[in-house]
Amino acid sequence: MGRKIFKPLDFAKVKTYPLKGRSSKVQKRLLGRPLRKGARLSSFIAGLPDILAANNLKEIIARTVRAHKANKTIIIGMGAHPIKVGLSPLIIDFMKRGIVSAVALNGAGIIHDFELALAGENSEDVAASLKDGSFGMAEETGRFLNEAISHGHSRNLGLGRAVGEAILRERLPNSRLSILATGARLGIPVTVHVGIGTDIIHMHPKVEGAALGATSLQDFRTLASVVATLGDGVFFNLGSAVIVPEVFLKALSLARNLKHPVGNLTTVNVDFIAHYRPLTNIVSRPTMESGKGYHMTGHLEIMVPLLFAAILDRL
Repeated sequence: MGRKIFKPLDFAKVKTYPLKGRSSKVQKRLLGRPLRKGARLSSFIAGLPDILAANNLKEIIARTVRAHKANKTIIIGMGAHPIKVGLSPLIIDFMKRGIVSAVALNGAGIIHDFELALAGENSEDVAASLKDGSFGMAEETGRFLNEAISHGHSRNLGLGRAVGEAILRERLPNSRLSILATGARLGIPVTVHVGIGTDIIHMHPKVEGAALGATSLQDFRTLASVVATLGDGVFFNLGSAVIVPEVFLKALSLARNLKHPVGNLTTVNVDFIAHYRPLTNIVSRPTMESGKGYHMTGHLEIMVPLLFAAILDRL
């Protein structure tokens, strides 16, 4: 067979159409507006382009404000990262204002919350301490939290309530910075969902597996009861890549299995990278039949203050 010979196409007969008749995705009414000196936050948000993530941000704000004004349930699920990057005061403020109905943490969340309440600081240098086996071996952290969990188990408390009450009972110096203590003081559920072996307190001599399992299971049941009221409400996932997305999906399925009308949800995942489970278990699956899911990519220490400030401004 001979080699094919390719000749340049002749463009002379190409069909074109007038631009005026074409449907375009970006229109001048969607463009951003420059910010004037001294403008309020509301002007900044309104001036963002009504395009892609900026439009999503506006919709999240509007949906959250609408849910709160209608007295609907708003839940914050999160890993420990929001605490590590300084967001505890903002979350606590939303709890005090009655905006947040419940908070769901992973196991690491109680560690960073407790150390902040006790010492006003947290987050050890893992790389520096791992080489000699000292990583995770802070005595106060392991002893206090395991004793609090065991004591809570004896009183049939959930894990989050047990630790929150212990922080209040011991009057830790910075308890005002504790999400767990705030929940215990205000009667707002702060649930903790543990994966055995994932947290440093599981290496401590005082750890009790039965107490960990029972109190965390109690918290799962509590979270499921809150999720059962989430119809027309909002669920935020802040930086949890695995635990919270998995727990939320099971709690939602359980609530619907028991015939609770949990529909028309607004779900919001915020993280600096898009992970599979949050995109699937938070954003997509829960809102397939009704509602809407959003993913916002960005650093939590910037995105969450911006989002919370905009919500407060609208309220």
